[in-house]
Amino acid sequence: MKIIVTIKQVPDPDIPPGHFKVDEAAKRVVPPSGVAPVMNGYDANALETALKLKEAHDGEVVVVSLGPSEARDALKRAIAMGASSAVLLGDPLFDQLDSLGTARALAAAVKKIGDFDLILCGRQASDTDAGQVHVGLAELLGLPSVSPIQAIEPADGGFKVQRIVEDGHQVVQVPQPCLLGVSSEIGEPRYPPLRGIMAAGRAQIPVWSAEDLGLDSDKLKPARELRRLYVETRESQVELVEAETPAEAGEQLALKLREAKLI
Repeated sequence: MKIIVTIKQVPDPDIPPGHFKVDEAAKRVVPPSGVAPVMNGYDANALETALKLKEAHDGEVVVVSLGPSEARDALKRAIAMGASSAVLLGDPLFDQLDSLGTARALAAAVKKIGDFDLILCGRQASDTDAGQVHVGLAELLGLPSVSPIQAIEPADGGFKVQRIVEDGHQVVQVPQPCLLGVSSEIGEPRYPPLRGIMAAGRAQIPVWSAEDLGLDSDKLKPARELRRLYVETRESQVELVEAETPAEAGEQLALKLREAKLI
């Protein structure tokens, strides 16, 4: 079984809110100083799922990431966890891609990798929460896709998956090859063992450019216009209700809520 996993390196979502900055003029997030980026959480869940399938049914796991040279760290971690190989898509043309452009670059990389049985992606990225790239990738490759899923097992020449819905889950049979968007309910990712860390240190990660993938600026042209990127500010006021007894406090609170037309 050959599985391709897409991963993204993102700012650490656990950083204090005060460290999160946006350059509104450049319309981009400013990486926090001194805080290393991490593998997107849902992508780590997808990678763990791929590794479990590899261990149970043999095969290989190929990890692909699009990003700057620093994204090599996330790919090294993927290899340390047990991935067979990794590829970095790196090119100045990739710097300002929207979701469609990213999906196009990943689709070209998948075609270059060749035959596969399954593509696993995280259901969304923690930095944008858009959840568009993986479904766009499936569309461009002409693959059946299901997202988000919380369980997967090979069955009848394909995969039986549990798709998360508002009131529980659906059981869906998907033929292979296919693409699945993985959610965190599927299980926690493993920590890399020492042997894996040593192997990752020796691993050679090729970098594929836009030219290598047969792409140019016209094919990667954004389909949307980003007009503004900013951190929303919220203001709140607190007023303490003081009274001699709880009953009086409740009465005063009710009057204030009525004045504010909240009741």
